[in-house]
Amino acid sequence: MPQNLLVLLGPTGVGKTELSLQLAEHFKCPIINADSRQIYQDISIGTAAPTAEELARVKHYFVHTLRLDEYYSAAEYEKDVLALLSELFQVHETVVLSGGSMMYIDAVTKGIDDIPTVDEETRNLMRERYEKEGLEPLLAELKLLDPQYYELVDKRNHKRVVHALEICYMTGKTYTSFRTNTLKERPFRMMKFGLMREREHLFARINARVDKMMQEGLMEEVKRVYPLRHLNSLNTVGYKELFKVLDGEWELPMAVERIKKNTRVYAKKQMTWYKHDADIHWLDADKMNTQEMLKTIEDEVFVA
Repeated sequence: MPQNLLVLLGPTGVGKTELSLQLAEHFKCPIINADSRQIYQDISIGTAAPTAEELARVKHYFVHTLRLDEYYSAAEYEKDVLALLSELFQVHETVVLSGGSMMYIDAVTKGIDDIPTVDEETRNLMRERYEKEGLEPLLAELKLLDPQYYELVDKRNHKRVVHALEICYMTGKTYTSFRTNTLKERPFRMMKFGLMREREHLFARINARVDKMMQEGLMEEVKRVYPLRHLNSLNTVGYKELFKVLDGEWELPMAVERIKKNTRVYAKKQMTWYKHDADIHWLDADKMNTQEMLKTIEDEVFVA
């Protein structure tokens, strides 16, 4: 039986959710979520997770499956999704994987290096050091311990700097030594479709979605998880800004505008990442209706 993995990706706010639902209904298959925050429980509004109605329309995997305090990595996601696909392809010829987390999508479609999972003690130690010392001392250490990765890393991205140091300290080896960038073969056919819109239209949708989240109770959701604000799962746009309101540092209108801005910045980062992937078939949602997009995807699936 043919085994087709349809990957639907695109920047946040572009409209992937509805198209993924229609794709899954068309091919009579489930959806595997590829959003690294929607996988957590208790933060459904701020992560724009599928609603109860949407979850009832189509079977979803990796939505609301983890507690906020559970550690999860792209490497674990790769392993879990491949195991799930081996089961789903026994029943379905086609499965939809949809989301905007670039590392999660790359983990499934390209594979990621077999980097050791960081133990909790090391992770907590490095988090405390970053909170107390800031980024600069950690960058200096990385330059000493792994000068090759230091030259490559985004020096403003504390997560990557901290993670590289975690590996250095835990294994006694450089982070670089684990990075082979070897493309892994998959036993199924993969087709990537990217949903895009004109920049101004996308940004307008993002702004409107933030306003809708606030109307739907995002502030109340943030208040409920506030005691857990130190967790990595809550180091997320929407929550970080509103935590500052609860801390008395920002006024609410300023925080909402900052959420919109930071979400737009994230969307631009996603598009920059996607530009390096020549395998993506782009669908212009400003020029094509849903039926035209479904027809384009179906033609690609059944091409000889």
